[in-house]
Amino acid sequence: MTPPPTGPPVDLRSDTVTRPDARMREAMARAEVGDDVLDGDPTMRALEEEVAGLLGTEGALWVPSGSMGNLIALCVHLDRGDRFLAPDRAHILDHEVGTAAWLAGGMPRALPWTAGPGAISPADITRAVGRGGPYFALRDRLLCLENTHNAAGGTVTTPPEHRRLTDAAHAAGLLVHLDGARLWNAAVALGVTPAELAEGADTVQVCLSKGLGAPVGSVVAGDRAFVEEARRVRKMLGGGVRQGGVLAAAGLVALERVDRLAEDHDHARLLAAGLADRGWQTGVPRTNILVLPVDDPPRTVSVLAERGVLTVPTDTGVRMITHCDVSRADILRAVESFPPPG
Repeated sequence: MTPPPTGPPVDLRSDTVTRPDARMREAMARAEVGDDVLDGDPTMRALEEEVAGLLGTEGALWVPSGSMGNLIALCVHLDRGDRFLAPDRAHILDHEVGTAAWLAGGMPRALPWTAGPGAISPADITRAVGRGGPYFALRDRLLCLENTHNAAGGTVTTPPEHRRLTDAAHAAGLLVHLDGARLWNAAVALGVTPAELAEGADTVQVCLSKGLGAPVGSVVAGDRAFVEEARRVRKMLGGGVRQGGVLAAAGLVALERVDRLAEDHDHARLLAAGLADRGWQTGVPRTNILVLPVDDPPRTVSVLAERGVLTVPTDTGVRMITHCDVSRADILRAVESFPPPG
């Protein structure tokens, strides 16, 4: 019988549960600020310029959340009734409460994973795009990619694979938006720069609050015309901030910590290996997400919570995400808390 847990739970529900440390809180407290809606906030500008440089874009705009960043891109790119394509189970399809249709007015089409978990092929894009037709036919306007692909277990798309997809989309007359909520993880896993992973995308969104420790914030980036319009749409959605430098300061500290994501990837592999040793069927995580297939996900999540390990259910299993607030000792404790399979 597993003994009752001691100490705080091991929280593997998401890499968004991280808390800002003392250094980040100090940076927030000391941030130089201004009114970002009226005449600009200097710390916010510094963060946006830093991210634009990292992504290789002309400009960037801070937003409160990744979901808002994605929504802004869709609002700018789509006219009402336009169709957009995305890999099946993409976050923008399944986990943003339908705002792509409700607010951006887009008609989604999910493309099946024909090139591996979370992955589509250039041929999928070419086949999916409508060719002519009567005036009442759907008009394809946009391809939305996701790197890493959350629901597929944090799988990554390499720069050559990404560029083949963007080339196919542009050849078919589509714009491309990249949901890079965990693009930092993909870059670290592949040993490439974020700009290499964003090349070919017309717009890209990256999160600062997933694994990097910032309490809030994402950035959406593109050319100067896009950023100018994105600022207007952000205001429409209630995302204008005043002394936003307090939050941007946390983002600047977070960007200094991208390289430490490799530790989270190591911990995810340690978790998978430990569960395999206990008889569970696991793959090798590419980044910091492990989806463990189980017969009854809600029940398994409940049992683990009673044993001091917090996870979330998926359609087919239990999802666990490692992050900066989870230590190697926490991972080993989580492994020991798992019941036998079957």
